[in-house]
Amino acid sequence: MEEQTNLSSDSQIKTIAHELAKEQREISIGEFFVRNRHLLGFDNQRKALLTTVKEAVDNSLDACEEAGVLPEINVEVIDMSNNRFRVIVEDNGPGIIKSQIPKIFGKLLYGSKFHKIKMTRGQQGIGISACVMYSHLTTGRPAKIISKIHPQKPANLFELTVDTKKNSAEVMKEEEIIWEKSHGTRIELDIEGSYQKGPQSVDQYLKQTAITNPHVTIIYTNPKAEQIIFPRATEQLPKKTKEIKPHPYGIELGLLLQMAKETKARNMSSFLQTEFSRVSASAAKEICENSGVFPNANPHHLNREMGENLINGIKKTKIIAPPSDCIAPIGEDALEKGLKKEVLAEFYCATTRSPSVYRGYPFIIEVAIAYGGEQTSDKQANILRYANRVPLLYQQGACASTESIQQTNWRNYGMSQSGESIPIGPCTIVVHVASVWVPFTSESKEAIAHYPEIIKEMKLAIQECGRKLSSYIRKKYKVGEELKKRGHIEKFIPHISEVIKNLLKINDSKKEEIEKLLAVILENKRGVIENIEAENVEYDEEFAKIGREEYEDDSKKGKDDGEDE
Repeated sequence: MEEQTNLSSDSQIKTIAHELAKEQREISIGEFFVRNRHLLGFDNQRKALLTTVKEAVDNSLDACEEAGVLPEINVEVIDMSNNRFRVIVEDNGPGIIKSQIPKIFGKLLYGSKFHKIKMTRGQQGIGISACVMYSHLTTGRPAKIISKIHPQKPANLFELTVDTKKNSAEVMKEEEIIWEKSHGTRIELDIEGSYQKGPQSVDQYLKQTAITNPHVTIIYTNPKAEQIIFPRATEQLPKKTKEIKPHPYGIELGLLLQMAKETKARNMSSFLQTEFSRVSASAAKEICENSGVFPNANPHHLNREMGENLINGIKKTKIIAPPSDCIAPIGEDALEKGLKKEVLAEFYCATTRSPSVYRGYPFIIEVAIAYGGEQTSDKQANILRYANRVPLLYQQGACASTESIQQTNWRNYGMSQSGESIPIGPCTIVVHVASVWVPFTSESKEAIAHYPEIIKEMKLAIQECGRKLSSYIRKKYKVGEELKKRGHIEKFIPHISEVIKNLLKINDSKKEEIEKLLAVILENKRGVIENIEAENVEYDEEFAKIGREEYEDDSKKGKDDGEDE
């Protein structure tokens, strides 16, 4: 009787399990992002319009730079009424071959940049195909793509959408057409959106893009049919980046085991040298010695225990930092030119840090400051955040760039600041992270994660620019005080000359000569203003003391910024 009860119970449990199993099925990538489109930057209509323009422009810039072409990008946003807009982005890049157009624009997680360790704007192969998907979801219309690769070949026209269940392009129209451009790509998307000017608008995104991409010409027509041109400030393209291999310091156990399984190397020493950057024959030998692994061991036989020993051996071995030719920083001169072009100020400075490393990935921090001019003096400084030359307009409070600015003591540099907050004054602060893999906080790429190595480098770059700013502010203050004192004294020169005239009983011409002599004496006694205004004034002892005090304060708080510069 008891056995029958157990059998009945087992049968019932098995039946329920089978019923639950029937409800389980695979979720496609497209279906996932349809339900979670906020992860890709389509939270609301205003942000959706910005994201669509951003993804298309970023693709155009990358394509032009890889082809060695100075980018000329036309951006047009047309108001179709009822919160619907047509976004048109056209470039003069190398174009896209016919067979790749449906995959690039109609397949999520498809691209050429994910597996390459080098600096690019795009990383995941989601952006433009997600825009095509959003366009079809909100308006039901397909994306229209025109691309031409050579002046003597016709252009290819595609109208397509994304089949979210199959994660592939659904081509509705395909034909060859005549297009007047010699080469380039044009995309038209009808989307549901909202246009509004402000700090998080399409207008602001393009303006900020022009700052960190001074080699680009952007012609923008907004929904109000107003045309704005952002001309290029330099004819020099950014240097071409080179692809590198992973650095041993950033490797994790699972990835190491996978690489060992797929390698063509026949022994461990060769595996370390061919699959990683900066590992020489001597370094590979030292890693094997430190990990207790034979150099002649077959990497295909690497197990979990051996892998852990190998990672520990890597940590004990001193290996050169990864090469920096995989990164193309903007450069101090180009960054300053871009800032001067778009921000009216009276003082500009920029700095580019030496390459550093986080998790084995090289990165470079650049900071620029524009002070004074037409900027508001009673509000917080304007912060412009960038990653690989791309503006970050959302989630400012969650970004490592903002944290590094707040942790800097701006009072030492002549600006007002309340506690650890954004400084107040007529100032624009630019923070740029250039890396082979930027650690964003989400797929929408709106804020940089708070890696200690990145924040440290940001603070050091900010402090370097802060010292230049402080020097200018002090010189400006001295000049102002000098002019004020001279003004007070010059008021009394006519009275003094009048008294001398009465005492010595001289004529008016002699009185004028006395006034000129008094002015010369004043010039000699008060000092020459031109020397105060000179650009090469050295930092005085008082300013050096301020820098030392700031470093000591940070050390006491446990926020050591490294070597005091």
